[in-house]
Amino acid sequence: MIRDTTAQDRPLPTGRQRRRRGLALAAAALLLAGAAWALVPPLQRLLATDRAVSLARLTVAEVQAGPFVRDIAAEGRVVAATSPTLYAPSAGAVRLLVQAGASVTRGQVLAVIESPELRARLAQELSSADTLQAEHLRTQVDARQQRAALKGAFETARIEHTTAENNLARQLKAFEAGAVSGMQVDQARDALARAAVALAQATEGLTLREDSLRFDVQARQLAHARQLLVVQDLQRQQAALQVRSPVDGQVGQLLVAEQASVARDAQLLTVVDLSALEVQMQVAESFARDLATGMPGQISGNGQSWPARVSAISPEVVNNEVAARLRFDGSTPGQLRQNQRLSVRVLLDQRDNVLAVRRGSFVDEGGGAWAYVLQDGLAVRTPVRLGARSLDKVEVLQGLRAGDRVVISGAEAFAGADRVALAR
Repeated sequence: MIRDTTAQDRPLPTGRQRRRRGLALAAAALLLAGAAWALVPPLQRLLATDRAVSLARLTVAEVQAGPFVRDIAAEGRVVAATSPTLYAPSAGAVRLLVQAGASVTRGQVLAVIESPELRARLAQELSSADTLQAEHLRTQVDARQQRAALKGAFETARIEHTTAENNLARQLKAFEAGAVSGMQVDQARDALARAAVALAQATEGLTLREDSLRFDVQARQLAHARQLLVVQDLQRQQAALQVRSPVDGQVGQLLVAEQASVARDAQLLTVVDLSALEVQMQVAESFARDLATGMPGQISGNGQSWPARVSAISPEVVNNEVAARLRFDGSTPGQLRQNQRLSVRVLLDQRDNVLAVRRGSFVDEGGGAWAYVLQDGLAVRTPVRLGARSLDKVEVLQGLRAGDRVVISGAEAFAGADRVALAR
């Protein structure tokens, strides 16, 4: 069977159909031209940029003017402002009189050090003190005896001198009366001279010996006083063997066992003064330079808040952190316990009408010397100068204006390009 050409036959379009087709083609051409014209600016921007990054990968924030608060927020730990550690004043065996956690009062005996060596030395020094005291008393008695003998010799010399004077006066009267010879007068005069010399020697000897005796007594007295100082020091050491609490509080830790032998200055126990509590927080090293004692803060916990102030800042940096302590303004809350965790906030600075933007990784990239600002679908690298920084904001000093949108995170994908196209 031979096929005919029926399947190949097609009806020719009429005039109306040809006009409709021409209009459709013209409309399509206009649409294509409009689309191409609309794509010209994006294509120009794309060709003028170094890279293209999706906007979904970025974090954008707007520069705003308003209040600026710099603060530090961290978790703090309640510690005792006064927590002394007691040490052994001397070597010996320890006898503990309290247990860990016991309440103690100021001056209460907490432990006793048994030191036979110190006790024996104290007894020896007491015996030496008694010996020196006896020697001092004996020296005083000897001095009185010698002083009495010297006074007796002086009085004898004085009497002999008076007698010689009287005898010379009698001889002179008798010589004038012709009763005696001149030789007797001369003998009386010589006797008076000898008595005068003896009296002078007795007087000088009494004075010198008096000084010597006084010095001997004083030396014995000083030796006894020096020995008493040694005894008093040993008595003080003996009394210090009773280790007393320096504050009112509780026993923290017992650092030695009962009847343990310890060396001098060994740690015995700790006492915690719970009447004066502080909160210790760890501050990053980057914020530590702005901290200063006396700065206001706030401590929160147990559904309450208490005003506080920075009381101390550690001079050491450990693991890139600095330890700081806050003291409660006013009385210490009674419901707190040592090592309890609380929220701490320290106010560093507070100002109004400050141009700032939300803090992000761009602060640390490039030292905060530039930022990417969104402009007509592009991220343009712009030099900036940043100022103070808080936990969530950073102050803008130069390079940005209020209302600018800044890429605060994700700019590492730009690889330092000056202009980056942003794709949605």
